[in-house]
Amino acid sequence: MTDAAELFSEERSAEVVAASFAATPDPRLRRVLTSLVRHLHDFVKDVELTEAEWAAAIDFLTATGKMCTDTRQEFILLSDVLGASMLVETINNRAVGGLTESTVEGPFHMVASPPRDLGADIAEDGKGAPCLVTGSVTGSDGAPVANATIDVWQANDEGYYDVQQPGVQPPLNLRGLFTADADGTFWFRTIVPRYYPIPQDGPVGRLLTATARHPNRPAHIHFEVSAPGYRTVTTHLFVAGTPYIDSDAVFGVKPSLVREFPEVDDPGRAAEVGLPNPFRTVNFDVVLRPDTVDREA
Repeated sequence: MTDAAELFSEERSAEVVAASFAATPDPRLRRVLTSLVRHLHDFVKDVELTEAEWAAAIDFLTATGKMCTDTRQEFILLSDVLGASMLVETINNRAVGGLTESTVEGPFHMVASPPRDLGADIAEDGKGAPCLVTGSVTGSDGAPVANATIDVWQANDEGYYDVQQPGVQPPLNLRGLFTADADGTFWFRTIVPRYYPIPQDGPVGRLLTATARHPNRPAHIHFEVSAPGYRTVTTHLFVAGTPYIDSDAVFGVKPSLVREFPEVDDPGRAAEVGLPNPFRTVNFDVVLRPDTVDREA
């Protein structure tokens, strides 16, 4: 006869389901699933979820999956607006001792950035306020990281990524994969990006509308910096003073990542870097963490 204590009930639902994972060979998977079940069941009990609400949630997630394409990831967008992406990034990249802080990758890193020479102009359509970006990559000890890889992508001066405007923007516009020189320095030419709304024509947009939240992100340039022996950092360079800097829809802003983009009015310097005068400029130094941290199960 089956022990009643082993059967599913409202009171013991989480314990019974969690026990079903007890023989999971992978200890990390067992821990994650057990915790997930406990929190999920606590949530259902706390709000006393109705059958109609649960069906609506499943329909919402199904619609989210159907909205995903090769150039759009609606599930990442959902994770972003719920703050889950930022929390995972922050937990896994706790920045101490001057390390560059991380932030979300976002849903638009869907195509490989084209390799470009240092100093290249990634604004292939020539539209927008010209900008010179400079920086360096070092380790936490201050030593330069030679030949670090710097992957950058950004929206244009109207707030759109190339994948959002096929036939309007050139393919791979405002994207670039650079290799730092021997002393870890890098530079490239671009334009000052604009703030923009995240896509609102899908389930995530409907969620924001239903909760009276705005969909906007402040202006920023994405960076993903990597090198052998170091942990990759995915981060942003935010434009100081941009709208929504204090209310990013995906909670991605960190004060250490905000920079001024001052104007330079110097014909000689403009000619030297191959930009029209005047132009904007910004410096963004990146400090990487040695790749020596192991996660416990």
